[in-house]
Amino acid sequence: MTDFLLELRSEEIPARMQAKAREDLARLFAAELAKAGLTAASAVTYATPRRLTLILRDLPDATQAVAEEVKGPRAVAPPQALDGFLRKTGLTREQLVERDGVLYAVTERPGRQTAEVLAEAIPAVIRAFPWPKSMRWGDASRSTESLRWVRPLHGIVALFGEMIVPTTIAGVESGAATLGHRFHHPGTITIGSAADYEEKLRACHVIVDQDERAGIIRDRAAALAAEAGLVLVEDEGLVAENAGLTEWPVPLLGRFDADFLSVPPEVIQLTARVNQKYFVCRDGTGKLANAFVCTANIVAHDGGAKIVEGNRKVLAARLSDARFFYDTDLKVPLEEQAKKLDRIVFHEKLGTVADKVERVAKLARWLVEEGIVGTPAQADQAERAARLAKADLVTGMVGEFPELQGLIGGYYAAAQGEDEAVANAVRDHYKPVGQGDEVPTDPVTVAVSLADKLDTISTFFAIGEKPTGSKDPFALRRAALAVISLVEQSQLRLPLFSATYCAVENAINGKWAFDAEGGFESVPTSILDFFADRLKVQQREAGIRHDLIDAVFALGGEDDLVRLLARVRALQSFVGTEDGANLLAGYKRAANILKKEGVGAPDGGNYGVETGRGLHDAAASTVATQTKPLSYTPEPSEAALVAALDAAEPAATDAIAREDFGAAMSALASLRAPIDTFFDSVIVNDADPNKREARLNLLARVRAAVHNVADFSKIEG
Repeated sequence: MTDFLLELRSEEIPARMQAKAREDLARLFAAELAKAGLTAASAVTYATPRRLTLILRDLPDATQAVAEEVKGPRAVAPPQALDGFLRKTGLTREQLVERDGVLYAVTERPGRQTAEVLAEAIPAVIRAFPWPKSMRWGDASRSTESLRWVRPLHGIVALFGEMIVPTTIAGVESGAATLGHRFHHPGTITIGSAADYEEKLRACHVIVDQDERAGIIRDRAAALAAEAGLVLVEDEGLVAENAGLTEWPVPLLGRFDADFLSVPPEVIQLTARVNQKYFVCRDGTGKLANAFVCTANIVAHDGGAKIVEGNRKVLAARLSDARFFYDTDLKVPLEEQAKKLDRIVFHEKLGTVADKVERVAKLARWLVEEGIVGTPAQADQAERAARLAKADLVTGMVGEFPELQGLIGGYYAAAQGEDEAVANAVRDHYKPVGQGDEVPTDPVTVAVSLADKLDTISTFFAIGEKPTGSKDPFALRRAALAVISLVEQSQLRLPLFSATYCAVENAINGKWAFDAEGGFESVPTSILDFFADRLKVQQREAGIRHDLIDAVFALGGEDDLVRLLARVRALQSFVGTEDGANLLAGYKRAANILKKEGVGAPDGGNYGVETGRGLHDAAASTVATQTKPLSYTPEPSEAALVAALDAAEPAATDAIAREDFGAAMSALASLRAPIDTFFDSVIVNDADPNKREARLNLLARVRAAVHNVADFSKIEG
């Protein structure tokens, strides 16, 4: 068994592409070797700014001979079919093998030297490499057939054991020579094999293992901050990026003018991170300090003093620009900035951002005035915050750093004397942005955040721009998950149907009227189905079964997510018990009989009952059943089931009205034993038509009682 080393050396590979390139190199090479029947015991990949490396462990020296078999026509097939098969395989009739009346072409593929396979695989992998962006170079670039690579390819090291694997691509020949660090050791290095690759490069100031470089940056940057009495602001993304920019990382700590600390700390951190790839630090009180950590790619003779000074000057220039934007933006009230939003198109069918702001402001006020969020006294604050929330989109700061939208608006609102609740709502109204993001709880912020997201979902549904498959260009799925998180966090009794209907009405009454497929009445219903799907996704991670959510949604009319989830969780607890499992089995037996006999949804029975509160309308309703005297004496088990229903139905109805779904489940659990006994001792399809009708109605009553809680037909198991 022998190791294989491949190094592809080029000009600088962007740091953001390196991790994916390593994965692609291992994947493509494994696929090429698999074609020849080769598999490595393990694969290791490395990436630096100047090289992409693959090491395959324990490859066999040669492939095994393989017998390939191709099934042909039957032995008695017409001559034309046989002639076509012989032309395809290049064999004669005598060379075919017959088994069970079928002809087979069996050919032996001889084994090959692994080095030969590798020599063919290298150019195939290089030409098929899926760089996000690539380029051609040199004279050959005049042809579209020339090699494309992320940056000009300069060298290939290809060693199988100690033997060079000979191959050439685009004029670059493979060999055993590579280069060390660009400054510390620019000369040629001869690699003996995969075994000495890492150590020879380390001796020449190149650390090929990206994880090792990341560890050096992480640990040394934290140590430098600690030595200065500070705490490094951790940023794993920045660690990985600096590791991808250096082959010999040397973190250095510097200072910038403390006057820049008058700028919001997020602006300073973003300026340092995005523009310069610097880490920032905090002091003992948790405030941002006037310190940064940069990562050099060399060991400087002066300890890095000149490098730090150069970086300080560049950062100072960047921070001066940021302070200029900040000071300039503050001179214009957000209310004035908001007037410019009519210059930004939100969507061609939905108007400008100013139009969206108007809709969100109305919806935010409606949410508060309806008592869904906060108190009526906060309605003015919610509307004010909604009207200012998007104003920072036209500021210089957001133009330079789009990541700061919302956040910087909150700073401007506070600095310009807006109420604290309004400023906080402007700052946080985009939240939660994704999984794990902070979920706001302040009523004014929640009102604006909900209004913003509900408007987006409702209006895009109204114009037919729904998510399809994996496509969701307007991030409506993410917006729906955010709405669910907001509702759950604050336990809001949000009527989704009414809220989305209100949002669509706002759009219709605006100057951007449009037609919705199926009419506007259909839009809230479509949105409820959409939320049901998102709820399954969100609750799956919480361990809630998707079929139970279906069982509750199937009742219809339930658009209160808090009540719905309480019902679902109680249902999950119930079906996990022995009583729940047995009641489910009894229900399904009853439902199957009713289905077979063509008995639809219950419209009354012979026993006199109120089915209780249903969910077929947004409001609670009761359905009175008819009473008809029995023409026969019921069996004891039949009478017992009637008595159990007489007790369970009102108890369950009362519990549902109180939203005590656990108690409703407990009431239904009392039906378990009577249902079992009923099926054991009573013939439902009795020859007597009166008995048959009465017993089918009794089963329909059981079904109706259970459906007051959930549609058990949707429950798996």
